[in-house]
Amino acid sequence: MYAIVEIAGQQFKVNKDQKVYVHRLPNAEGDKVTFDKVLLLDNNGAVTVGAPAINGASVEAKVLKHLKGDKVLVFKKKRRKGYKVKNGHRQYLTQIVIESIIG
Repeated sequence: MYAIVEIAGQQFKVNKDQKVYVHRLPNAEGDKVTFDKVLLLDNNGAVTVGAPAINGASVEAKVLKHLKGDKVLVFKKKRRKGYKVKNGHRQYLTQIVIESIIG
C-alpha cells in the first residue's frame, strides 16, 4: 500500500515505515503529524485518485529530527567581463517516518 501525499508544498510517494526528508516543519522532534492532502491511494492494485484530494484519507507520521541538507553552491560568471559571484546555502530539512496510511 502506498500513497502520494502533499507535504510542505511538495508531493511524495510514501509507504509505511519509510523515512522521508521534507522541508522544515514547525513541529517538535517526537511529535505526531497528520497529512490530510492525499492525492492518490493504492491499496494492493485498487487505485483511488482524488480530485484534487481524497476525502477521509490521511497519512500519519512522526518527526524524527531537524537537520540541514548538503551545501549547494551557486556560481555565476560572465566571460571576459571579470564578473564572478560564488554563493551557497544549506536547506533546512525535517526527517519524518511514515507510521500509517489511512484510506
